[in-house]
Amino acid sequence: MKLTPEQEAIIGSEGDITINAVAGSGKTTTLIAYARTRPAGSRILYLAFNKTVQREAEQRFAEQGLSYVTVKTAHSLAYQYVVRANGYQVRPQDFKTYELVELLGLQRSGEKHAEYVLANHIRRFATYFCNSNRQTVASLDYLETIADEKALEFVKRFYDFIEHKTRLLLAIMNRGEIAVTHDFYLKKFQLAKPTLPYDYILFDEGQDASPAMLDVFLNQPATKVIVGDTHQQIYGWRYAVNSLEKTNFTQYPLSSSFRFNADIADLARQVLLWKSYLQPAFLPPPIYGRAAPAQGKSQTPKAIIGRTNLGLLLKSIRYVYDRKLQQGIYFEGNFSSYVYADEGASLYDVLRLSQGQHALIRDKLIRAMDSLEDLEEYIDKTEDAQLRIMVEIVREHGSEIPKIMNYLKEKQLPEEQKNEAAFIFSTVHRCKGMEYDVVQLVDDFLDEEQLAKAAPAIKDDMQVVNKLKEEVNLLYVAVTRTKKQLHIPEELLPIAYDTAQKSSTILVVKKKQSASNTSSKGKNNDTKAYNLDEKRQTHKAAYRPWTDTLDEELRQAYDQGLDIKTLAQSMGRTAGAIQSRLRKLGLISN
Repeated sequence: MKLTPEQEAIIGSEGDITINAVAGSGKTTTLIAYARTRPAGSRILYLAFNKTVQREAEQRFAEQGLSYVTVKTAHSLAYQYVVRANGYQVRPQDFKTYELVELLGLQRSGEKHAEYVLANHIRRFATYFCNSNRQTVASLDYLETIADEKALEFVKRFYDFIEHKTRLLLAIMNRGEIAVTHDFYLKKFQLAKPTLPYDYILFDEGQDASPAMLDVFLNQPATKVIVGDTHQQIYGWRYAVNSLEKTNFTQYPLSSSFRFNADIADLARQVLLWKSYLQPAFLPPPIYGRAAPAQGKSQTPKAIIGRTNLGLLLKSIRYVYDRKLQQGIYFEGNFSSYVYADEGASLYDVLRLSQGQHALIRDKLIRAMDSLEDLEEYIDKTEDAQLRIMVEIVREHGSEIPKIMNYLKEKQLPEEQKNEAAFIFSTVHRCKGMEYDVVQLVDDFLDEEQLAKAAPAIKDDMQVVNKLKEEVNLLYVAVTRTKKQLHIPEELLPIAYDTAQKSSTILVVKKKQSASNTSSKGKNNDTKAYNLDEKRQTHKAAYRPWTDTLDEELRQAYDQGLDIKTLAQSMGRTAGAIQSRLRKLGLISN
């Protein structure tokens, strides 16, 4: 493969460097060429983002005969230095909220389910510390990580207690009295200030590194190369930082993508330009699409990518369950991961709670709730986005959920048959680093109009500004997964995008006509009474927490006599969510 001038410049560089690589720009190819041209006898470490990337990198370096390149993830490196040396047992998953209630002996403090809310924040505080580069828990301000007003008010009242129990949890793990988490042994690795036996360290996906691992990397005497894409940072919720912007190394760009053509490159750059609403002087980087334009209709599976589990599940219901699709499908990350929250609560448990079937609820946290409204109160105080999404799905589909989910599960193909699927479903986070011939986007991403409206009110709140920048990044990552063709909802297009231009690569999906405006004689399977595309268009804010301001807006709108459907459309929520909130505010009784 002939290298570009940008790649040649990187290979010929000396000293510590940063490589800012746009999606599909051949960064692994560049790093292989860089490693090959280092002095004979060099010891080189390639730090991969996750196990999947590690396996792929190992194979590619081996194929090139570069046996002197060691490929590790940050956690596998820390495991070798910390876990084996201390004889720790490692938990396969993080602590569940109810486990911490029992482990730390948390008691109800007069406030309903306070012990579970406290445990949730203790777990998150411990994760925040373990991912940080700080030496002590006390040197962090956990309040800086909380946006929801109700959650913030709760944590302020119990801050000293939460901090104390966080330190206690970490101390118990440190003494080996309980199994440690993956975050914990990575933190202990950072605090030990290790010196790694390598001459060169290549740090991939630097835009989503934890401050803890970045600290280890920066303190090495080796020549350091950090590579990534500033605009693919999508793990801020895991306390990741954009490490590419935290170094003062010599910077090199990789601006030519070999994955997609000029049409996608132009669209991707226009999406990134939305950040100018949040940062007036912002200019997106140059992106050049080097791939040839798509020719003819692709026979490969269409990948359907959503922002949230909710948006993706609703789309899969329409495409698979409603149409009674006979072909197989594939969910990236396994279908069950879309039905279970990280802490173990299942969609079925939330459904059983809504139906009052407590004896059938398996998860202890959900079983501790008296009602769905109780669970929503817990969600408000913990900002648990996954549980919030599950509640929305239950509100939307109720008792139909088991039948729908069983049908989807039956259609799931094993990984080795992935390319035989009619559709591949994935959220952006699960398809990070992947590429597909054909991509269709779900309409649950932030669009330019929403961003333009939100920006003036939050310009001085950097926490919210950074979250909105990450929302733009999510759409950018989704757009740049495609190799040949992109199907994009009309509302997600940049305002300046010329919809009249003809492109065999970008196909604009027009908004569906409302079922209520379609004669019953003309209805078909795609225009049911509950048109799912339309519903997703009207409740893009479904996963966002309620605030006192939004509650007041809802009260005023309800007092004006607006019906449930109109309230849902105007506030970007589902009708079920509006009804639930009105009940909680005491405005309706059933």
